[in-house]
Amino acid sequence: MDAFYASIEQRDKPQLKGKPIAVGGKTQRGVVAAASYEARKFGVRSAMPMQLALKRCPALVIVPPRFDVYKQVSLEIREIFHFYTPLVEPLSLDEAFLDVTENSQKITSATEIARQIKDRIKQQTTLTASAGISSNKFLAKIASDMNKPDGIYVIRPEFTEQFVEQLPIEKFFGIGKATAAKMHQLGIVKGIDLKKFPSEELTRLFGKMGMFYYDIARGTDNRPVNPSRERKSLAVERTFEEDLKTLKDMVFRMQPIEKELNNRLLRNNFHGRTLTLKVKYANFKQLTKSITLDQGYFHEAIIKSHVKSLLYNVENVSIGIRLLGLSVSNSVDEMTTGPVQLKLDF
Repeated sequence: MDAFYASIEQRDKPQLKGKPIAVGGKTQRGVVAAASYEARKFGVRSAMPMQLALKRCPALVIVPPRFDVYKQVSLEIREIFHFYTPLVEPLSLDEAFLDVTENSQKITSATEIARQIKDRIKQQTTLTASAGISSNKFLAKIASDMNKPDGIYVIRPEFTEQFVEQLPIEKFFGIGKATAAKMHQLGIVKGIDLKKFPSEELTRLFGKMGMFYYDIARGTDNRPVNPSRERKSLAVERTFEEDLKTLKDMVFRMQPIEKELNNRLLRNNFHGRTLTLKVKYANFKQLTKSITLDQGYFHEAIIKSHVKSLLYNVENVSIGIRLLGLSVSNSVDEMTTGPVQLKLDF
């Protein structure tokens, strides 16, 4: 979807049409959840601190998020997807992979399916979407960003090698800013540079992701579209208006985070063996500390019993803590008792 949250706000509030808007928090430490295309012209982007967004665009209109509305619209759009194929793998509220190799409407052209889906979304929601079409998930994801907004982009199999070789590393799906910076230090600027590295060297440099980078440099991605993808983690985090300076403050402010995490675990029937504390300092440096259970899984009482020990191991609190977060990962089956067999993602 194109600027999904912001587009819904402009649709539902006509006075916002044509204006630069940002969906997010108005507080000193609010963050942009989504920006309209009018705002993006000024360099406003999602995940940007709202104060920086206002400096770039003083006329920016800040709109509080309405996630219940976004979820409802997302469900409407997924119904459209399912009219064409049962193989739909949501990535988020506004994005999904579809496998249309064998589709419900017996349409032989993936491009035609994309056009029909875009038209149906426009008719039912008045919103626009962009589609990326290719032979695998990696290429389709990249293609979906190539012709936004309201566009279609196709990467045909015979042009895959040429396309990937000329693609800047920053545009590779699965390569973030930190990894891209490391690759630049190694002289990897485009796909053709990444392709020169043997798999053994990439594995040595980037661990288990090395083989993934080796494959995508060749346009290879054998991951299927998985409509029942298992949730791997659940997380809750909070950014504070004022930096926390003492362990006592951290323990106090962590209590509602613990409660919300437990509520989400219950709502999603999620059970995991690893609890991770995330700390972001005032200087934006981050720290994570984890505990993994040999047996059982994390629930309210066990979370409470371990959070303090994680917090006690946080160093340099006096620098100031701007964010705290908790997550549970390493999922296990609800009925598992006794020692737990690790799930290996082969």
